[in-house]
Amino acid sequence: MVRRILGAVLASACIAGACSGGETRTLDGTAAEIYAGECALSSGRQVTVYSGRTENLIGPTLEAFACETGADVAVRWGSSTDLALLLSEEGDRTAADVFLSRSPGPVGFLESAGLLGVIDDDVLGLVGAQSRSRTGTWIGFSGRKRVLVHNIDSVPPAELPESVFDLADDRYRGRVAIPATNGSFIDWFTVFRDLHGNGVAAQWLDDMVANDARYYPNNRSIVEAAGRGEIDMGLVNHYYQYQEAAAAGDRHRAANHDLADDDIGSLLIITAATITAGSENRQAANELIAYLLAEPVQRYFSRRTLEYPLAAGVEPADILPPLNALEIGTVDFDALGGGFEQTIAIIEASGILNQ
Repeated sequence: MVRRILGAVLASACIAGACSGGETRTLDGTAAEIYAGECALSSGRQVTVYSGRTENLIGPTLEAFACETGADVAVRWGSSTDLALLLSEEGDRTAADVFLSRSPGPVGFLESAGLLGVIDDDVLGLVGAQSRSRTGTWIGFSGRKRVLVHNIDSVPPAELPESVFDLADDRYRGRVAIPATNGSFIDWFTVFRDLHGNGVAAQWLDDMVANDARYYPNNRSIVEAAGRGEIDMGLVNHYYQYQEAAAAGDRHRAANHDLADDDIGSLLIITAATITAGSENRQAANELIAYLLAEPVQRYFSRRTLEYPLAAGVEPADILPPLNALEIGTVDFDALGGGFEQTIAIIEASGILNQ
């Protein structure tokens, strides 16, 4: 069974004979893309998930896990930051066993507060060393690469930069959009600060504001604006461009540009899974995290969102270019705890939100 913590039903309450009649059951809809077999009898195991990843993506995955294993899954949905703050308030009283974050900042925040447990070694071994915590407290299950989306009619290839630092040049004045309040931008800027220092990062953002960079609320709005020629270029996650191009066809006049592989603008931001320090259902929690890294689920993520799969041996969707990005595992992910709060303060002080 998969259910909301507050009691609203997310999926069918009957799993393969656990209800009257003993009839077998199979999944339908999106969940059936992950698991097409018969649902197992109830195992009596329970796992509670706080998910910062959206319900339309993770919901079918949790439904498939519940069906295949017979586990009872309860879910609380929300933004990654809000759920991390809630976990901090709840402390050892939380019902959560697993926290899924769409970005690393909230995970670092919980790590610094001592609120994360250690994931089993056999689960950690499902990904490469660069995609998991050195101390075993988090593991990545998909990746979103930062790119520069640009309008193909107004920005010829010769005008495309090699680095995000180039975007502060006068030739890009008023031409660049920044999703300054978006979670992935906040995480990216937190890593920017970690790699280059607060002074360099804050100066870059101040220079972008002085160069008339434009504020947009999120990645998709920038990709849409670039596609219709409202803005020349913008910093976004890679997959939005592919999604918009598939939906709008030739009307969408934009493309992704990869900055240099060693540039902070090519960072791969990892989506992470963790186990809470006080979890009383560690076996089921580890099983769920391992399920997120199983090949059918990894293929589902890549096909549905065009994110990069992180499980060892699973290839990305054919449409995606090879991944040679500066991966978040090459920077000190575990030292980012609380960093997103200072990042937000720098962003607000820069004035970008008024652009």
